[in-house]
Amino acid sequence: MLRRAPRAALLAVAVATGACARPSAPNVAPVRAPESRFYASADKRNVSFEAMMRAASRADVVFLGEQHDDPATHRAELAVLAALGNGSRPVVLSLEMFERDVQGVLDDYLAGQISEGDFLARSRPWERYTTDYRAMVELAHARGWPVVASNVPRRIASAVSRKGLAVLDTLAATERAFAARENSCPRDAYYDRFAESMKGHSAGGGPPTAADSAAMRAMTDRFYEAQCVKDEAMAESIVAARAKAPGAIVFHVDGAFHSDFGLGTAARVRRRDPGARTVVLTAIPVDDPATASPAEHAARGDFVIVTRKPPAPPKP
Repeated sequence: MLRRAPRAALLAVAVATGACARPSAPNVAPVRAPESRFYASADKRNVSFEAMMRAASRADVVFLGEQHDDPATHRAELAVLAALGNGSRPVVLSLEMFERDVQGVLDDYLAGQISEGDFLARSRPWERYTTDYRAMVELAHARGWPVVASNVPRRIASAVSRKGLAVLDTLAATERAFAARENSCPRDAYYDRFAESMKGHSAGGGPPTAADSAAMRAMTDRFYEAQCVKDEAMAESIVAARAKAPGAIVFHVDGAFHSDFGLGTAARVRRRDPGARTVVLTAIPVDDPATASPAEHAARGDFVIVTRKPPAPPKP
């Protein structure tokens, strides 16, 4: 049986369409989360959205690992954010989708000092920001919640992918500050997963011949170091946000690889803040949530959100 989120999950629908000022009281309307199933990995059973959110609300940092191209996942993200916001604790929204050097622009928008058009023109939003992430930012805007631009600027990650981690030491101080102060990149289980994912990848798979194996490994290692730089920046941003808002819940949205299995960004948050209580949610788009087996993905997170994959576009 499909499980739906409660109607208590709220979406801000009348906030800052052109004006800069935040409304004194957000105008909200209830919306349902997508047709999804919610699976508690520790309990090995399906649970209600409410049960998942009761557990999530006890955490200090809630990670939701998404599949970037899945609309149902984005609707689930909004439902989770709204449900966290209906609790008694303050909320901080943290997004992989904005980079640390645009935090000032994001803050200015949330404070009503610039228009949404100016914000988007200056913040390098992801291509599908309007459909995928705007609703969360606007809910935060309406509720007065901080939004953290947590990711390392892509130009820095790109430089690391070409030249390796040592390139950070060559950056000017102002640029270096956009990466994390501490960048650890061990060859651990996370590395093994990353290397496996790179096989056959157009950017890192390389020619499948033994003669090219060394070059392929070197390329994989550089791309992995770029991945680590992203994880470290996001983790540092999350921990800093917690320090600024004691008692708040930080809701961090990232690509699932960054937090699945409690690795990546999630592990780096725990390294910096061992006392932080974390919950990892991971979204798995499937053709039919009613017949899917979320238990197959239980190791990925504390809760598995099985969403309905959008239909494939018709063939030309």
